Amino acid sequence: MLRPTKQFGTSSTRRSFLRSGLAAPAVIGASMAANSISTAAFAEDDDGPTVGDISILRFLAALEILETDLWEQYNELGGIRDPEEPSGSGNKPYIDLLAQIDGDMSQYIHDNTEDEFTHFNFINEYLKSKGAKPVNLERFRTLHGSIAQGSSGKKRLTNLMNLTVDASWWGRYRSREANPDLGDTTFANPVPGLLKGKFPAIPRTNDDTTDPKHLLAIVNTAAFHFGTIEQGGSSLYPSLAQRVSSVEVLRILLSIGPTETMHFQVWHDKVGNITKVTDPFNGLTFPDMASFQGNEDLQANLIMPEPTHFLSRSLPVCSIIRPTATRGAAAAAVRALTDDGLFIGQSLDFFTELHELAAHADAAQRRQ
Repeated sequence: MLRPTKQFGTSSTRRSFLRSGLAAPAVIGASMAANSISTAAFAEDDDGPTVGDISILRFLAALEILETDLWEQYNELGGIRDPEEPSGSGNKPYIDLLAQIDGDMSQYIHDNTEDEFTHFNFINEYLKSKGAKPVNLERFRTLHGSIAQGSSGKKRLTNLMNLTVDASWWGRYRSREANPDLGDTTFANPVPGLLKGKFPAIPRTNDDTTDPKHLLAIVNTAAFHFGTIEQGGSSLYPSLAQRVSSVEVLRILLSIGPTETMHFQVWHDKVGNITKVTDPFNGLTFPDMASFQGNEDLQANLIMPEPTHFLSRSLPVCSIIRPTATRGAAAAAVRALTDDGLFIGQSLDFFTELHELAAHADAAQRRQ
């Protein structure tokens, strides 16, 4: 165990946070005045976690807590309730349409939910074992969730009822020419309409289950959202691993990160089975995914990452996770989740804490 040496957060870290533009001035002011994150710091011994390592782990714990919250909502309505994941009682119309995508969807939702819980629980316990403060976001559990049949009705950290889903990861992983790490920003999107509104991914009330086309659009939104969340984790862990100093902490990131990629691969495959539909209430349209056959930018069965440019366009193409650039990776993750609509209704204090956790993680530097 390492001994505490000083309170985390130097003036240079705070200045970099101000320069990064991660939050509105009011958020930054509240954060700095309250010093809301009191993270223990540690002696930079060669055989243990550094200050930066602890900051990275605390940020990842926070994101895993948020992931657990959203997946628990999906599991309550569409997954399996058992001693591992007991919350909720299931929503049969929602489950039935998920099963049309794949008969094992409920099992996959359950297992993804449990995995995310084990991630944050392990990281928090590891932090405690090193004398560091674990992450607890329970004071931000204030959001009202679904009241449809099957929901536990408890307060939430995340909002699955007003999503703006960026499904361009679909084209990103099929592109042989473009890589966001090399400045490319435009990728084929099979459902551009998901970026043009705020859509539910779970039944909000029982009324959402009465019209089959409307409910099918909700299920399809969820199917794309599953992949959107897990591809983010697939990128975040290798991005932050490049900043880690401790071999043991590196092992944690290299052991948890690939499970996020395994989740992503499952959801990437399953979403190719969605059914064509137009929501009669909001006009959101999902295509017949089979219609993309022959179009390699969108073809449904091209679920393994197409080789693309990596590090330099002068090098041969390579099949890779992308993006994995480390600069600003934590802030980018927060920005993506915020743009997704997951935090609609959250408090200023919530954003203050999340942005500062991200700033500290992005400020971490490998020990020389």
